[in-house]
Amino acid sequence: MSEPMLRMYISFAGMILLFLATGLILLARHKLTGIISGIVTALAYICMLVGGFIIFFIVFSGPTPA
Repeated sequence: MSEPMLRMYISFAGMILLFLATGLILLARHKLTGIISGIVTALAYICMLVGGFIIFFIVFSGPTPA
């Protein structure tokens, strides 16, 4: 597998983590209560940080040689 294709798949993983974080935040705020809501919210923010770091790394690492 070439490096550009690998970066594309890694960026997809980052985007999926960001969408997952959005869904988990909405779930925790509207459907859950108590300690479970806090756990789901913490998991969502972890997903958001990891996904954001992945996207940041992919975007600012520059173009790949073809």
